[in-house]
Amino acid sequence: MNEVVVIGGGAAGCMAALAAAQAGASVTLLERNPKLGRKLYITGKGRCNVTNDCTAPEVLQNVPHNSRFLTSAVTRFPPESVKQFFQGQGVALKTERGNRVFPQSDKAADIIDALLLALRRARVHIVQDRARALRRNGEILEGVDGEHGFYPCQAVVVATGGVSYPLTGSTGDGYTLAQSIGHTLLPPRASLVPLVAEQSFCAEMQGLSLKNVAIRVRTEKKKTVFAEQGELLFTHFGLSGPLILTASAHMRDFENEHYHILLDLKPALDEEKLDKRLLRDLEENANRDFRHVLEGLAPRLMVPVLLELTGIPGDVKANSITRAQRRRLLETLKCIRIDIAGTRPVEEAIVTSGGVKVSEVNPGTMESKKARGVFFAGEVLDVDAYTGGFNLQIAWSTGRAAGQGAAELALSQGGMEL
Repeated sequence: MNEVVVIGGGAAGCMAALAAAQAGASVTLLERNPKLGRKLYITGKGRCNVTNDCTAPEVLQNVPHNSRFLTSAVTRFPPESVKQFFQGQGVALKTERGNRVFPQSDKAADIIDALLLALRRARVHIVQDRARALRRNGEILEGVDGEHGFYPCQAVVVATGGVSYPLTGSTGDGYTLAQSIGHTLLPPRASLVPLVAEQSFCAEMQGLSLKNVAIRVRTEKKKTVFAEQGELLFTHFGLSGPLILTASAHMRDFENEHYHILLDLKPALDEEKLDKRLLRDLEENANRDFRHVLEGLAPRLMVPVLLELTGIPGDVKANSITRAQRRRLLETLKCIRIDIAGTRPVEEAIVTSGGVKVSEVNPGTMESKKARGVFFAGEVLDVDAYTGGFNLQIAWSTGRAAGQGAAELALSQGGMEL
């Protein structure tokens, strides 16, 4: 008999299956795809940002929603333990800017291969099947009904992911299973997702990536909900890039709020220093067209947009620029307003915000408070974090906690004797 069945072969599911097997349980891992870890293949642009090289409290600081719920799981299996685990499986790791941890090979496949090898060594039974329902007899869990069979068990870990990247198998199956046993679901929303801009000038700069720029995200009441410096990308629909994805995690109420972004192209220069720079550039290029001066201040793809925003003709000579025009240029370089119409669809999000209400789950074991023997791990829960390896860290930590909790329960019920 399978003492523990884990549904979902992503990061959280693989770690849950391993933890349960290492605790002495007989484990079956159900994965609907032919291969495990499909979503892991695309994380970190195919490089797999395994975790963030920081302390457990620092991980929690990067979780904007329900971080307290994760305290126990992350403290017991922090980033250092995740690194030790993969290094123990023979995966060499490296740490890059922002303390992001990647495999030294820059190949997500190395992480997946390491998990697969560990699962085989732990004698986890991997089956390609899609879970359809949790079979219960009153309050007692009997097993999992799949498309191709029934899997009896005494504990089940639901680690099916959210609804982002549905082609990887994250289609919300876990939400259906959770609701079937009485759990409350917070509506899934996109988090770490590109943003749709109202202004058309973003599309005019499609493909342009800007580094070391600063943004402020504000509401109509001029409340700043996010401010940071980093890299962004203009797209045909608006904005993307690391800075924008992180900003999106702070923009949680599009139904009641209208957000806009204030973009500072020259955050290293205050207004006084920038004005001196503009004066110098204009004087050194006195007889050249203004558009050529702009090419020294911004990428060429931005020049037509800056001309439009400032209202200064591109063919006017630099020595003819008035003080008022120079002031308008300075203000534009320091503050371009981009109104946000909303996010791209949840299917394009890196992670899903929303899911199983965490107050209905035991934070120490990840066991459901609604149904004995049912555990949750990873993105199916209403927890999400910023970019930088923190979401995968949540998957590893909650997966381990759920696997250990499930094994302990199954074995305490005499599973070893069956």
